[in-house]
Amino acid sequence: MGKDVEAVEISGEDRRQYREKVRRCLDVLARMLRESRFEFGRPHIGLEIELNLVDAAGDPLMRNTDVLDAIADPAWETELGRFNLEINVPPRELGGAGALEEEIRDNLNNAEDAARTVGASLVMVGILPTLRESDIHLENLSGNDRYHLLNQQIFAARGEAMPIVIEGAERLETAVESITPEAACTSAQFHLQVSPEEFAAAWNAAQAIAGVQVAVAANSPFLFGRQLWHESRITLFEQATDTRPDELKAQGVRPRVWFGERWITSVFDLFEENTRFFPALLPICSEEDPVAAFEAGETPTLDELTLHNGTVYRWNRPVYAVVEGRPHLRVENRVLPAGPTVADTMANGALFYGLLRYLADEDRPVWTRMGFSAAEENLHRAARLGIHAPLAWPDPDGRDHGDPTAARLVLRRLLPMAAEGLVRQGFDPGRRDRLLGIIEQRCAAERTGADWQIATVRALEERRNLTRPEALRAMMLRYIANMHTNEPVHTWPVEA
Repeated sequence: MGKDVEAVEISGEDRRQYREKVRRCLDVLARMLRESRFEFGRPHIGLEIELNLVDAAGDPLMRNTDVLDAIADPAWETELGRFNLEINVPPRELGGAGALEEEIRDNLNNAEDAARTVGASLVMVGILPTLRESDIHLENLSGNDRYHLLNQQIFAARGEAMPIVIEGAERLETAVESITPEAACTSAQFHLQVSPEEFAAAWNAAQAIAGVQVAVAANSPFLFGRQLWHESRITLFEQATDTRPDELKAQGVRPRVWFGERWITSVFDLFEENTRFFPALLPICSEEDPVAAFEAGETPTLDELTLHNGTVYRWNRPVYAVVEGRPHLRVENRVLPAGPTVADTMANGALFYGLLRYLADEDRPVWTRMGFSAAEENLHRAARLGIHAPLAWPDPDGRDHGDPTAARLVLRRLLPMAAEGLVRQGFDPGRRDRLLGIIEQRCAAERTGADWQIATVRALEERRNLTRPEALRAMMLRYIANMHTNEPVHTWPVEA
């Protein structure tokens, strides 16, 4: 969840002052980077998981405020839709993350018990399969002022309804007049704290593996009753927050949900691009003078820069934050869907952290041998086809052997890299082998959450003659039962 704001009326003068403050913040960030004002010890990680609320039939339930009151835990927050919640897992050293899986399971089980007191259940899934088009309207946006102001500003920029068109196994074409469809996109967001000197390598590595991550973790095949992409969340999120009418698209104006367009040499590149390419959506100024704070030896919060950064939705987002008076930088990895289980989520995280460390350490990094556009194409190909997608990856012998499927690429080349990367960061060997073993077995079986959902709905339709809505509800109830076992998704049976 981004930084909260109060409901306000925004004027042209507000925008001018905000633009000036953002530029002053950017200047201060440049000075902080030059003067090495950042402290960094061992790498820390963090995790946010977005979840959906459903009723006893598996349909979306619009009661996140009631569920939050029942949970009564500050780690839990609202998300964009009234059928969403988010849990924020406290940061810890990567090498000391051994008990993380058990901690998350305990938190989710406690929250589930509380949610049931108000007739709700929690679901970790990339897109809730039972979500209907009739659920996506402004009244089902959460009451948080930030969300309503974002909705107002995005549609003021567009000046028209937002079309959503997805060509997959089936076709979806609709138009919406609020950003509520974005609430359908629920993710698991992994954070990694890095030093300024290592940031560019870490971000480049994260961009290079984004397609791999999405392919092996796809879990969003259904939207509004249609079977679309294996990870439909990627294209839905891109379209649901697009501030550009067709004329601006034709002029090459960048979209707010953005993969980027080049490898970087510094974290400054990303913040500078954000201020240069994207007008403010939430032009709200704080009282801090970032220059005065910096020159007084204080740590500036750079409020305007961080608020603006939170409205540019990069799949790997740079984060500047101040914790206990000390500034730090993080890569926020946003490509992964939530679920299906905590075990699957932790396995996805182990692959991400291990691969990122290994690739960032290479003498001849992968991004020096791979075009940036190839990395972006991998992301969208993976979203369409999932674990079966052919992905481009530079061959060590320099010869073109064709693009292997994501499953084969991970099994033959990337898993050993991830294992070595985790070793370098002090990850417990037993947990490493268990989590990467889940990825290995998932790839060998070629079954992600998306594959299981598609196969189960097909079986319910063909063997029991259920309609699509009936099959989706029945599948959803099986999904929830399997989710609570914490057995990885590749082991789930497909039953009618």
